Amino acid sequence: MKTIIMLAMHGTLPRDLPREVGKEFFAVRSRLQQASEPERAALLQRFRELDSQMRHWPRTPDNDPYHAASQAIAGQLSQATGYDVIAAFNEFCAPSLEEAADQAVTRGAQRVIVITPMLTRGGEHAEKEIAAAVEAARQRYPGVEWVYAWPYPIESVARFLADQVARYAETDAHA
Repeated sequence: MKTIIMLAMHGTLPRDLPREVGKEFFAVRSRLQQASEPERAALLQRFRELDSQMRHWPRTPDNDPYHAASQAIAGQLSQATGYDVIAAFNEFCAPSLEEAADQAVTRGAQRVIVITPMLTRGGEHAEKEIAAAVEAARQRYPGVEWVYAWPYPIESVARFLADQVARYAETDAHA
């Protein structure tokens, strides 16, 4: 069974995106939440235009170190697992979660394991938005197995954090 990992990252604005574009994007997104039906269609169209412009803005390690780090994590995860990994972004970067799901299917995935570095429960992105994107992919591609490998066991998160603390601690982390 061909398995592909979709690494669901958050995303950030590129540093060289014109300020006016970012400001308008957030203003339109805010107005959309309270818009009446007559106003909603035009706002939604403009939101999609701005979202696409931001997501497809050329990325470099200088203008978007988060994007570059996300790609590096995807590469390391591929090496560690032996699976193809597609870095996907919840906001601001391409490919979107939906686009990455389409890419996985196009590449012949029979199973897609979606994972995120967002470790704790209660966050809007990991708990609701990414979960909703996985459910939407299940609906679009019912012949593909979609696994959302989240939430993480608290004990595993604590061990991961303890390992990092141990790298910086002057004494044994368990003393």
